[in-house]
Formats: sequence, C-alpha cells, structure tokens
Amino acid sequence: MESLEEISEEEAPKGPRTSSFLSGKLTAKEILATKTQNYFAETKRTEDILMQVAFSIGLGSIWRFPYLCQRNGGGSFILMYFFMLLSFGIPLLYMEMIMGHWLRVDNIRVWKQLVPWLGGIGYASILVCILMSLYNSVIITWSLSYLANSFDNSLPWNQCPLVKTTNVTDLSCLRTVSHQYFWYHTTLSASGHIEEGVDALVLHLTLGIFAAWFLLFLTMITGLKISMQACRPVLPVMLASACPSSPLLLTSGFCLDPPGQILIFSVFLLYIVLLCFLIRSLFLEGAVASLRRMVTTELSSWASLDLWRQAGGHVVYSLGLGLGTTINFSSKAGGNSYIQVASLVALVNLVTSLLLTSIIFIVLEFWATTSGHTCVEKSVSKLISLIKKGVLPQDAKPPEDILLLPALDYLDWISNLPQHLQYPVIHFSPSCSIMTQKDKFMEGPGLAFAAFSQAISLFPGASLWAILFFLALVIMGLSTLMSILEGIVCPLQTSFSLFRRYPKLLSVLICLGGFLGSLVFTSHAGSYIMSLFDDCLVPLTLIVIVAFQNVALAWIYGARRFREEMFSKLGHLLWSFFTFLWRYVTLPGLLALFTICLTQLHRRVPSYYIAWNSSMCKWLLQPDLKSPGKGRGRSSQALPCV
Repeated sequence: MESLEEISEEEAPKGPRTSSFLSGKLTAKEILATKTQNYFAETKRTEDILMQVAFSIGLGSIWRFPYLCQRNGGGSFILMYFFMLLSFGIPLLYMEMIMGHWLRVDNIRVWKQLVPWLGGIGYASILVCILMSLYNSVIITWSLSYLANSFDNSLPWNQCPLVKTTNVTDLSCLRTVSHQYFWYHTTLSASGHIEEGVDALVLHLTLGIFAAWFLLFLTMITGLKISMQACRPVLPVMLASACPSSPLLLTSGFCLDPPGQILIFSVFLLYIVLLCFLIRSLFLEGAVASLRRMVTTELSSWASLDLWRQAGGHVVYSLGLGLGTTINFSSKAGGNSYIQVASLVALVNLVTSLLLTSIIFIVLEFWATTSGHTCVEKSVSKLISLIKKGVLPQDAKPPEDILLLPALDYLDWISNLPQHLQYPVIHFSPSCSIMTQKDKFMEGPGLAFAAFSQAISLFPGASLWAILFFLALVIMGLSTLMSILEGIVCPLQTSFSLFRRYPKLLSVLICLGGFLGSLVFTSHAGSYIMSLFDDCLVPLTLIVIVAFQNVALAWIYGARRFREEMFSKLGHLLWSFFTFLWRYVTLPGLLALFTICLTQLHRRVPSYYIAWNSSMCKWLLQPDLKSPGKGRGRSSQALPCV
C-alpha cells in the first residue's frame, strides 16, 4: 500500500460522481446541462486566474518595478528579484492559495482557526490594506490626470507649457525634456522639499482622488464586481437573470460578470499597446545599448543590503503576500492546481515587469542620446525651418556660430531675446534636453508616467494611443484597489454583526476615510510622502505579516500536520518540497529581510526621497529628516534635470 509521502498532487482522487452517472444513463437534457455546467466552471476558473494575474500586474509591475530596476542598476535587480521570486515568492503565494482553498474562510478567521492566539495576523493584514489603499488611490489619480489631458489634439506633455502667472513659457523647460517637466510642474505641482506645501492641496489631484473614491463607493454599494471575487454569494434571483436557465447553473453560480470582462479586456488591451510601444521603441536611437545596459549585471552590487531589501520587498508587494486578498480569493475559487496558478501569476508578473522596464530603459537612452549638443542642433534646424515657412519672424534666427558654442550659450541667447520672441522659440523647440546628461535621468514613482508619455508621442494619432493606454491603467488601478478594499470589507462583515446588518455603512466609512486619508498625497509634497510610504513603511509591514504567517503554519500548527489535514479533507497531499521550503528557506529569508530593513531604518544616514528643484532644474536626493551637520539636498547624485 502506498504511503502518504508517495501520493502527489497530480494523483488526487476524483470527486464523487453525480447520481445520474451512477444510474448508468443520462438523458440528453442532463448531458447538455452537465456539459454546459462544466463549460461555465472552466470559464469561471479561467476568469479567476486572469483576475489574479491582473491584480498582481496592477499592484506593482506597471509603475513600481521599472523605477526600482533603474535605481538599482538594471540587471542586478532583475537577477536578484528572479532569485527571490523562486526561493520564497512562489512558495509563499502557493501557501496562501492552498490555505484559503482548504479552510474556505476569510483572512481573519483562517488564522483564528489555525492558531487562535495569532488571530491578530488577519487584523494586521487589514491595517496594511488600509495603508496601501490610501496611496494606491493616488496612482489612479495620476492616471486620471494623464487621461484627461489625452483628449487634447496636441498632447500637452509634448511641448513646454505656459507659466500661468506670467503667460510666458518657462525657460527652465529647455533644460529638460518636456515630459519630465510636465510630470513635476503640471501633474504634481511639486514643492522643493517634503516640509513645503503639505498644507496646500493641488486642485486637479484633489478632484481626481475624489472621483476615484466616489467610483469605488458606487461600485461597493451597488454590488458590482470589477475585481476578482465578491464578499457574499450571488443570490439565485440575480443568477437567474444573468446565467442560462438551467437548475445546475443556478446552483453552481458560474457566470461571467460584465465588469470582470471589462477588466480582462483592459489587461489584453494593455498588452497590445505595450507590445506596440516596444516595437516602435526598438527603432529609436540607442535602443540596443539601453537593453544591453538593462541586462548588465554587476555581481559586486549584490553586496548592497539596499538591493536585497528592495528586491525582497517588491516580491512580497507585487504578489500581494500578507494582504489577505489571495486567501479571500482562493476561498471562493474552484480548482486544485494552485501550484500551476501560483507559478503562472509569478511568471506573467515577471514578464510584464520586464516588458515595461525595457520600454522605459529605451526611452531613457533616447533622452541621453538626444540631449546636449545634439538637442541644440535639432532646435536650430527646426527654428530655421519655421522661419523659412514664415511661422517665426527673422528676428528669431539663431546666430550663425551658435553650433560652435557650448550648449549653455544657446540658452543664454534665448534668455536675451525679447519676451514676445521667447515664447514661440521655446514652444516650438524639440522635446529634448539642452543640458548634457552625465548620469541617470530620473528616479521615483513618476518614471513610468514620464517615459510612457514619451513613447506615446512617437506614434501617429498619439491622442488615441494615450486614451487607450491611460484608460487601461485607470481600469486596472480601480480593480486593484477594489481587490484591496475587499480584503478589508469581507472579513469585517463576517466578523462584526453590525456591518452585516448595515453593509452600506462599512462602505461609507471606508470610502470616506480613504478619501480624507488620501488628501495628504494630493498636496504639493504628496509624491514625496507617497514615496517614503512605498519604500519604507509598507514593504516592512508586509514582510512582518508574512513572516508571522509562515511561522504560524510551518512551525506552530506544523507543516506535517498541515499536509495530513490537506490529504484528509481535500483528497490530495502537498509536495514535501514545499513544506521543506516553508520551514527552512522562506522563513529564514523573511527574517533576513526584516533584519536588513531594520538595519536600514536605524542607520546613521537618514532615508532619502527624490525631490524636484525647479529653480536649479535638478532632481535631488533629499533626507527625510533634518540632521545636524547635513545640508539639504546632500547627494553625490544631484543631477542636471533631463
């Protein structure tokens, strides 16, 4: 007789057959109903997988992975991320999936059942969901801002805008590409330091944050399901109107909701647009060099503790570990092949991140190759062409020897022009940097927005491409945030009778509190506060929660006992390889990451955020705390703006 250790997950015994099968014969109607039910079951399972993939992509692949990769040297970060994804990312994701599938309860009750005195893990997950929902709503606001500007025939980030106070164009825009200028000046209205502008809100960002939370509120109170799971089972009456008229289908509840289809469509639309961006970007100057730089790995950089911290933190963040959403999702989903699902989610997450990062690295290299003297040549050539066409007067003609002079002399010539000539000269100048670039161009969460706005401008009919791209980002952002909110709403509704009796009350409290709490991120210093939240607070909190989960399951409840329970209740046994990883690989890795995070927080040098200096046209690494003997803007990477 085979031992339990010899039974693999693929050898799981099949579930009990229906009474119709046992009777030996099926009527044509029963056969049709069974086939239809199986079809909808498979369709539902496919939708659940796509929802999980979309949640993972929206959580960090689009905006977070590229700037972390660019900050940490490209290939070194990619290799480190891949190593951590295999060593503890996939095993921990599989752990959360299989626990939700086994116990079929929310992320609060699952820990109360396993280890009652560690039931606070579920409430800690709700706390981190609240924190993530606050600053993820700001990312939706940024996407809404770009989407609103995409309806202009001439995209506003393609040229230097007017300064509102003087109705002329800011000369500092020529020291940078207009896409980065648009990000810092128009979208964020960023202050120079985190201490400045916290008490003043940016109007269009405030309206955007209100619109985001109002949409989420409408979604919650009307019961629409735009994300990957619903808190409560769908009523038979609703199923009767949405699903085919079959008793089997009415009891199974397998039917695709239209908003879910919209989300899946937005995912495929996003991939189509990104592939088009990549193909077009490959024809840009310096594309091959940028891809080579992206995959170049320096093994010496592995000695950096900050690289380990950011790579490990992003693995936990991007897969949604510790949030409770995976447990909630798995408790509602069907199927048993969670190893394949976890691997697929991680693989798609990695491929999407690499696709996005490739485009951004190509754009950064394009900015580098078109800046400095090359940019002056393009500007002079365009000005002469416009003068010949009669668009500009002869007084705007550059000096004959301007190309023989340093690039900064071109800026001096423009600054000495009469004011009525400065605006058209600057406005019609190409989107490139007069300043010579010596190092990295841009860092921080806004890198993806600035780079993709450049990629969009390379296409004919750029407004349409911009609308499609940023609309897909908005839909995915709303779905991701809705999934995070479900990690708050569902457990609280099942744990507190007041919220079960008045479900809309909880929606009002969450959305109102989320809107008020998010307002700090819409201030002039909001992007800096959001950056510190994202870099220091949330990854550390998630690592602590996942470490407690790992300890609770693998050591307190017991990995061997868990395998036996899985076999007795679900009919199949976990691979012993995963229980080994949970006990001897993932837990030491999480504890090591936690130690590194604490070391970085308590180091003598304070943490830094990336700030924009509009007067000097530079981005600087600013300390988030004032410390004696250290001046503001202390950094060897105080770079000329691009």
